[in-house]
Amino acid sequence: MNEIETTQIISEALKQQGIEYVFGIVGIPVVELSMALQSAGLKYIGMRNEQAACYAAQAIGYLTGKPGVCLVVSGPGLLHVIDKSSAGGMANAQLNCWPLLVLGGATNQDHEGIGGFQESPQVELSRPYCKYAARPPTAALIPLHIEKAVRYATYGRPGVSYLDFPGNLLQTKAFREEIYKTLPHGPSPLIYPVHDDIIRAAHLLRSAQRPLVIIGKGAAYAKAENILRHFIENTNFPFLPTPMGKGVVSDTASQCVSPARTLALQRADVILLLGARLNWILHFGRPPRYNKDVRFIQVDICAEELNNSVKATVAIQADIKPFVEQLFEEMNAVNFHFDNNRQWWHQLNEKCQQNREMFLSLAMDTSPPLNYYTVFHHLYQLLPKDAVIVSEGANTMDIGRAVLLNSLPRHRLDAGTFGTMGVGLGFAIAAAFYCRNRCPQKRVICVEGDSAFGFSGMELETMVRYKLPIVCLIINNNGIYGGFDHETFDNLRSDGDLSQVTPPSALSVEVRYERMMEMFGMKGYFCKTIPELQRAIKESLQLIDMPTIINVAIDPASDRKPQSFHWLTESKL
Repeated sequence: MNEIETTQIISEALKQQGIEYVFGIVGIPVVELSMALQSAGLKYIGMRNEQAACYAAQAIGYLTGKPGVCLVVSGPGLLHVIDKSSAGGMANAQLNCWPLLVLGGATNQDHEGIGGFQESPQVELSRPYCKYAARPPTAALIPLHIEKAVRYATYGRPGVSYLDFPGNLLQTKAFREEIYKTLPHGPSPLIYPVHDDIIRAAHLLRSAQRPLVIIGKGAAYAKAENILRHFIENTNFPFLPTPMGKGVVSDTASQCVSPARTLALQRADVILLLGARLNWILHFGRPPRYNKDVRFIQVDICAEELNNSVKATVAIQADIKPFVEQLFEEMNAVNFHFDNNRQWWHQLNEKCQQNREMFLSLAMDTSPPLNYYTVFHHLYQLLPKDAVIVSEGANTMDIGRAVLLNSLPRHRLDAGTFGTMGVGLGFAIAAAFYCRNRCPQKRVICVEGDSAFGFSGMELETMVRYKLPIVCLIINNNGIYGGFDHETFDNLRSDGDLSQVTPPSALSVEVRYERMMEMFGMKGYFCKTIPELQRAIKESLQLIDMPTIINVAIDPASDRKPQSFHWLTESKL
């Protein structure tokens, strides 16, 4: 009567640590574990591919602040979440700094070294992509390892933990009195800035002629939106969000200078970097993207990130909220306000207006075949302003960032730091579950390029099975970056070996992705005109317990607006 099964030990330990969601695919040896998780009250979502499951688990971790769990089988199941094709689930979470816990089944220990079923050195393979990777040696020690894994995934810079469970361990039992007793891990400790650094940062900002604030994904994860909005409104500093920093301060705020981002970055003399890294997305902080004499105030939770790529004038290890709170007090003490009459604001506003007019001229061209700007402009007009927008694809994602605005934090999910394609449907599923359980009236819009959709399109069945009202809008340009029209495509392939005459970037012309809905007795939409698109969006938003696909055929040659410098297309803010 005092014995407890190992699967129950795992489930209860996860529950104790506040874990709520598990995404995965079952098989030997984790079938019984998946059922035990449900019995313990955890939400288990069965996916169609381990990669998509891993993407969903990490997205729920970002949205909730608690690691999502990805449950996988041994061998290939784990390898699919480490690295598959050009993307990797665990690597994506680790580089994106999102909390994730992967639980992997493994071959029986007494089969190791002699060719066991799906035998693989799983702990060793996982370690480069993890903050913590281990195999609990006994059932009694499992709660200790789960507490540690969740704590590592959550504390400091969030990341990934992996725990390995051999089949024979999962089949054992343990006496309750022998099980290691743990407590729920406490909230992440806050790192407060050194006060002298606050003084230096405030002095540098007050003396700047061309200040700029860059708000990163770290500020969104830190839930620093309230104090940041007060800070921006009171100081009137211009700001730019990184892709997933959008909405921390609303994209519609008067201080947002996203339409003039090239000018802002090139001419700023002092940049306050809040929870964003000087990696490829921000061109490493170097010329020609930046003024060679620019001075950075860098704030990051991770000390090792400070002074990365370029040396900061003021480098501060701190959580975003306490830093901004103290900086706000310091600036407010002298009633500092960066006036709209400053020359810097005139330059930024003029450039913003020029680019808005250029965008509007593209967006108002509604003649078929449609372009990206037209589709996104009319989509945005009909979307609820509190919708969660998931997006991936090359031009689809890049142009969508500029046109599909966010007014709320953590309401945009895209390819992120690792630039991973295939994340979209997994992210959307996680966002839909988050909305269902916390804000059921909120909608999830998944905007996919046709190439990106192909990575995980069968997760549509997952959406149907769990009755998730996700609007999946596919921007179909017949290719990767760009494709071809029917006549050109047929002519190119009319003579020769198809593997040699089919362009590497080409996909089939006008694939009818929306007909996938017919598999489930449901309706999808194929659109070539703006009235067709508007009708499809309005009808899709009325659905409350099912997904839908809106397949929008656009001009295969449609592209971004002309860029002033060739290097602007190498990485995007």
